[in-house]
Amino acid sequence: MFAPGIPRIMVEFKETSPLLATFVVSIYVLGFTFGPLVVAPLSEIYGRAPLYNWGNVLFVLFTVGTALSQNMAMLMAFRFLMGLAGSVPITIGSGSIADIMPIESRGKAMSAWALGPLLGPCIGPLAGGYLIQAAGWRWVYWLVTILGGIFIPGSFLLIKETSGPVLLRKKAQRLRKRTGDMSSKPAEESGQAIGQRFKLAIVRPLKLLLVTPIVGLMALYMAVAYGILYLLISTFSFVYKDNYNFDEGQAGLTFLPAGIGMMIGVVTFGALSDAIVQKAQRKGLEHRPEVRLSPVLTTPCCIALPAGLFIYGWTAQYAIHFIVPMLGVAVFSCGLMGVMMSVQNYLLDTYPPYAASVTAALAVLRSLAAAFLPLAGLDMYNTLGLGWGNSLLGFICVAMIPIPYVLYTVGERLRRRFDPKL
Repeated sequence: MFAPGIPRIMVEFKETSPLLATFVVSIYVLGFTFGPLVVAPLSEIYGRAPLYNWGNVLFVLFTVGTALSQNMAMLMAFRFLMGLAGSVPITIGSGSIADIMPIESRGKAMSAWALGPLLGPCIGPLAGGYLIQAAGWRWVYWLVTILGGIFIPGSFLLIKETSGPVLLRKKAQRLRKRTGDMSSKPAEESGQAIGQRFKLAIVRPLKLLLVTPIVGLMALYMAVAYGILYLLISTFSFVYKDNYNFDEGQAGLTFLPAGIGMMIGVVTFGALSDAIVQKAQRKGLEHRPEVRLSPVLTTPCCIALPAGLFIYGWTAQYAIHFIVPMLGVAVFSCGLMGVMMSVQNYLLDTYPPYAASVTAALAVLRSLAAAFLPLAGLDMYNTLGLGWGNSLLGFICVAMIPIPYVLYTVGERLRRRFDPKL
């Protein structure tokens, strides 16, 4: 929400570095890199509900610290901590969906869930731009504090545990207490202390990322797309102020097309993904995770990513009416939603017991790209221009296109060959 207010923050704290201006935005996402590595194993041991509840409490407290920041170092430290706490729902949300949704309905549910973390950075600045103009940048964080605080009581009262293994362990504990039979334990818990289970769980995301090619390749594709999105987001204010003379309020409006594109992607690709699975079920075919990478689904979104970047870059370069580059951003964002849905649904179908760890593996690479790729944005545009700068990003997306087609063809063989003990 506060991206349109970066120029004000730089003036208030007497900072002039363009690199620092970009990193103020992306350091929040850097917290998403480290948070999942702890959140995922904790959720698989203690369950989802406690992490949702206490993660929200910590997020609100760190947001208060950000609002009270007196210098750039304090602001960046608390934004990083906000990212750590904010990584909880991003890490275990897909796990909760895998816990409760059948495979044939999971695509639409995943789309609806993913819309929040993707739509927030695009829609938030729309309100933030005008709020900053009216009340200053600190009120962005006070508003988030108020909204987060409102949800804390409802979170503790209404959120129920969904993790199957955790529910089984709790049931076994109740049986042991009631019957005195200490042999009542779930099979996956037998002979393992909590510390041992945590050690196994904490390395699981990295093992998935580094040892299994399907996770590594899909994480790379998502990281590229997600990193480019954050590069665009972190530079919108500068691009539209320099090329179209937008003020802070108008600069917030430039994030809206990305949100619209994502909403179109949610409706289109989420429904299409489930339709493909349901068609296979009607034919009596055994479900294969690779159907989530069907060319009917992946071709449009893979093409939309570079196409949107080419449109945005060259039309903004020559200051063609601002609607046209915004249209390019909408096309890119729609494709991004398709890529994200295909990747996450494919991997959740492949590793359903370890949904949180799979999401954490994706989040590590994705968040690193989102944190550091934007740092090159302004320098790249200053050197190459908006046209060739965004074309370079588009060509990188073109290079990624073969990944889903390769995995659609040989993914099953790769899963059998690279099947580490998790």
